[in-house]
Amino acid sequence: MTHIARKVHRRQDIAFIAGLAALVALPWYRIEGGFYGFGWLSGFLNDAADAPLALEVFAFDRVWLAVPALLLLAAGATRFLTAPESRGSALSCVSAAGVVFLVLQGLAINFSGWSWSFLEMFFGPLADGQPSLGAGGVSMGIVFVLMFAFGLAERGVMKGDAFVIGAISILIVLVSIFVFYPVGSMFVAAFQSIDGSFDASGFTSNIQDPSIWSLDCLIGGNRCGVGWRTFWLAIMTASGSTLLGLCFALVATRTNFPFKKGLRLLTILPIITPPFVIGLALILLFGRSGVVTQWLATLSGAEPSRWLYGLTGIWIAQVLSFTPISFLVLIGVVEGVSPSMEEASQTLRANRWRTFWRVSLPLMTPGLANAFLIGFIESMADFGNPMVLGGSNGVLSTEIFFAVVGSQNDPSRAAVLAMILLVFTMAAFIAQRFWLSGKNFATVTGKGDSGAHAALPRGLSVAVHALVLPWIAFTLVIYGMILFGGFVRTWGLDNSLTIDHYVRAFSVGLRNDGAIEWSGVAWNSFWTTMEIALISAPLTAAVGLLTAYIIVRQKFAGRNIFEFALMLSFAIPGTVIGISYIMAFNLPPLEMTGTALILVACFVFRNMPVGVRGGVAAMSQLDKSLDEASLTLRANSFRTIRKVILPLLRPAITAALVYSFVRAITSISAVIFLVSAQYNMSTAFIVGLVENGQYGVAIAYSSALIVVMLTVIAGFQLLVGERRLRRENRVATIAPAATATTPIAQEKAA
Repeated sequence: MTHIARKVHRRQDIAFIAGLAALVALPWYRIEGGFYGFGWLSGFLNDAADAPLALEVFAFDRVWLAVPALLLLAAGATRFLTAPESRGSALSCVSAAGVVFLVLQGLAINFSGWSWSFLEMFFGPLADGQPSLGAGGVSMGIVFVLMFAFGLAERGVMKGDAFVIGAISILIVLVSIFVFYPVGSMFVAAFQSIDGSFDASGFTSNIQDPSIWSLDCLIGGNRCGVGWRTFWLAIMTASGSTLLGLCFALVATRTNFPFKKGLRLLTILPIITPPFVIGLALILLFGRSGVVTQWLATLSGAEPSRWLYGLTGIWIAQVLSFTPISFLVLIGVVEGVSPSMEEASQTLRANRWRTFWRVSLPLMTPGLANAFLIGFIESMADFGNPMVLGGSNGVLSTEIFFAVVGSQNDPSRAAVLAMILLVFTMAAFIAQRFWLSGKNFATVTGKGDSGAHAALPRGLSVAVHALVLPWIAFTLVIYGMILFGGFVRTWGLDNSLTIDHYVRAFSVGLRNDGAIEWSGVAWNSFWTTMEIALISAPLTAAVGLLTAYIIVRQKFAGRNIFEFALMLSFAIPGTVIGISYIMAFNLPPLEMTGTALILVACFVFRNMPVGVRGGVAAMSQLDKSLDEASLTLRANSFRTIRKVILPLLRPAITAALVYSFVRAITSISAVIFLVSAQYNMSTAFIVGLVENGQYGVAIAYSSALIVVMLTVIAGFQLLVGERRLRRENRVATIAPAATATTPIAQEKAA
């Protein structure tokens, strides 16, 4: 038996053994008290709620569960087929049947019996239903998916690379479960009445609503429809955040700005702040009773206006919030532009401006396009800033929120508005794909690359500093207001200094037995938030960057659809994501409401697109010859990713870790629907404080979260490290003749 054949049999045997363990050693259904409490061990042999599949079939009359057991045995039997192609075909077919059966039986049978009436007509009533899938059922599903991938690899699909096929298969299944399934459950509501019956009248009336599509603002009316308002706001926000992000990246990499480390830190601050806090700070500065507004009114004698409330205020807050995301995407791309290309341009007598415009900027196109797309989608999905500053100028996300939880109670309207939002997002995605199609932006190859980046043209340097420096000052003022608010008794009214808010939130004491007592009101949500964020951040980065590798480096049917599907959860407002998760995961086959798992799943698949887009932008600059050289030296895909690709993707890894960790802490719109008494996140707790008028405690809590996030972000950067793309010139210490100024002598000295 050849080495390859032994490897094929070994991975199939491992998967089969894992499937047998799921059959006989793990509870098939969800454990109400939690799997890791291991309380199910006491009823493992005599309780249907805790039993494995083998006992469910023979002891508790759930005969339909015999099918996955038989399919697993059939998959194991394919090992004895001699022809690799026949073995692969049989294994993939049997495993696909196992996946399909698990899905159908999970959807068709609920707690009380059949989910659909026509099944009862065909098969008769069931004596008993079934709970949601547990550790055994989920493990069996994973085994079937992996066996399906192994079968395709034996048939020679994707050159027989089991790792790549397995990764694609797992990602497709995860995206289907955590994106398509909940979103589909939400969209079904567009064609349903309150009692769940089919009714398309709600969809028809809502899609034709003039309040969505009106263009009155163009012909002298008061305002345009909410759809167009949201679209133009997203265009302006994406343009502003991309421009400022590029300016920050250029200042940080192409100028002699003396405070570059502080600049990088400052650009991160807006994304580590709960969004409504920035809105409140803007109101205290520029609202009708704001500090700046009152000062200008005193100087001019004019009546203070409400200019901040509406699209202008939302735009300022969104650009302030989303510029750091653009910077994180663009910094790696700007650094990745090859100095040798810029030097070649200048050698051909191009001046610095022409070099930047014709060489450097075009090579930054993937980053600019991805930064614009992320800014556009972020603006479309933003909820916190429009909620605080929108006033009567609602956007799609707030309209969806009020359609679901407000007095309207119209889930059909919410679903229609979400569909419209997706249309806008898809249009931006297609435009970006069209712009980048057929172009090559590789600048990092296997060849050594030394030299320094070309300096910016003087006029451009002045321009970027003219944009960056005022924005730095504006950001410092905003965060000064936030910091100040945690140390005053009543923010904006009684400005006497106090630390009572911090004491109330984070007080620590000792119990009678000498143990530490976390007596502050914020501790419970704080520890829960840290736990969820530290679990979800590495998962988000891993899944996002693996997906980026597959999208850029692999070709398979449906790749473009798969890429767009990944952006789906990012494009839909968190309000809709939260409600759709509640609708999808409150009943079989997967029940996760009230658990930490639903929060982790929401964060991973809502924030993953940032890791994907950042990874795609960075990988577009890595020449394929790097992968090919590794594979030629007999390294498999997994080793190539680990040893070659990942070290060159360190900026993208840092961006994915930072963004996913921060969003897990500061997200509000989806979280507010998914938290429970046991798992209460910091943003939901802060919202409760704001609703109760405890602004000081809310600001104190937010300030503490900012400090904690900065500490963890610094830890991420130290852990990941910096990317090294080119050789550093060594200082020659040989004979003095080698230090001559001739080019040949310099080359020898180097």
